[in-house]
Amino acid sequence: MMINIRRSRHEEGEKLIAIWRRSVDATHDFLSNAYRAELEELVSDFLPEAPLWVAVTDQDEPVGFMLLTGEHMDALFIDPDVRGQGIGKMLVEHALTLAPGLTTNVNEQNTQAVGFYKKMGFKVTGRSEVDDLGKPYPLLNLIYP
Repeated sequence: MMINIRRSRHEEGEKLIAIWRRSVDATHDFLSNAYRAELEELVSDFLPEAPLWVAVTDQDEPVGFMLLTGEHMDALFIDPDVRGQGIGKMLVEHALTLAPGLTTNVNEQNTQAVGFYKKMGFKVTGRSEVDDLGKPYPLLNLIYP
């Protein structure tokens, strides 16, 4: 499967929300149902408008996306059907061409993502007891050396 990376388009917002939903459901089983619903509401409002980088197939079908703000990767979500095929790595490598000192935060309980970032060479620089919304889901702060 050939993958290209391009900017997101407003009209594919629903597809990107579906990728977020499927990815979170596959990797974030530690979230409470109520908090998961709260996050989906926020994401559903935000994603269609966000300046995302999207990984697409040669049929231009989105299979993953990343949000990059300056040198910080705010989000990286891959459709679980294509995980393990190098798409996350491609998006991170794209981010590194734009932001060599890339930082990100990852839920400590998302062991698959923690393993992915460590394999990619990221180092832990800190830890927060709460997530970005102040909920008790610890975050690891990471940087690419």
